[in-house]
Amino acid sequence: MKAVVKTNPGYDQMELKDVEEPQVYGDKVKIKVAFTGICGSDIHTFKGEYKNPTTPVTLGHEFSGVVVEVGPDVTSIKVGDRVTSETTFETCGECIYCKEHDYNLCSNRRGIGTQANGSFAEFVLSREESCHVLDERISLEAAALTEPLACCVHSALEKTTIRPDDTVLVFGPGPIGLLLAQVVKAQGATVIMAGITKDSDRLRLAKELGIDRIVDTLKEDLAEVVLGMTDGYGAERVFDCSGAVSAVNQGLPLTKKKGDFVQVGLFAEKKNAIDEESIIQREIAYIGSRSQKPSSWILALDLLANGKINTDKMITKVYGLDDWREAFEAVMAGNEIKVLVKS
Repeated sequence: MKAVVKTNPGYDQMELKDVEEPQVYGDKVKIKVAFTGICGSDIHTFKGEYKNPTTPVTLGHEFSGVVVEVGPDVTSIKVGDRVTSETTFETCGECIYCKEHDYNLCSNRRGIGTQANGSFAEFVLSREESCHVLDERISLEAAALTEPLACCVHSALEKTTIRPDDTVLVFGPGPIGLLLAQVVKAQGATVIMAGITKDSDRLRLAKELGIDRIVDTLKEDLAEVVLGMTDGYGAERVFDCSGAVSAVNQGLPLTKKKGDFVQVGLFAEKKNAIDEESIIQREIAYIGSRSQKPSSWILALDLLANGKINTDKMITKVYGLDDWREAFEAVMAGNEIKVLVKS
């Protein structure tokens, strides 16, 4: 079968290769891949900036498809099921995090598309526990966005709580920021989306997606907007999806006292100069949010099934597997929102 393989560490080192089809065993499920979304981590891997992948490995972890074969231990998933899958391929099963199904925190976890072969291929293996049968209302294209949506659900609905009377500030109108803002809107809250001038098209899209207020922080005074919409108190919940230290330091003093600031975006550096005084003096809960866990997927799929997330506007380009390099270049050019690869 064809697969997009990261052959060695470093910049690029990727090619479309003919590899053996995966064979089912134990609790494994073989999926004919329909669509795979290109994630920011895939781009970091392409550039040689992401240390997680074990090479050689087939990339791809945001996917949907149809089950074509199941292992002898599989009981609930059957051939013909339309599915998406969590990215967890294997865990230790023994640590306190595994016992609580917090697989995203297992130190021995192996992920699809990083340590186990992923979905930029004709077929991919997953474990039964990670597979979710799709509601008939969810298209295979939309289902390929479940993984990033589950990350947003984990951040917004599991690491904090959104109330209908909350005003929420979101930094970074990339795919994660736009999905997260929709998750928050689905809870009935008021959402302010902040970006910079180069994000103008994405900010306009945020408005089309129902976001209440968009702010180009290079053209408008964000503090004036946020404080004006919150009677001077600040936003109850703030999410940074940009990974920009400047955005974090802009958002911390705009977080309501005793409010939550959730860090979703990853920083370029391990250590950064963060406005700790605002965290202390405003009694802010500064919360880290890593990836997603099984419960996040259930909530994400419910949002998709009930039409709460506009995936049609999020998916801006679809490429064939043979054109994977063009697809990656389109993402790196920065003009698309979500790019899918059709296997």
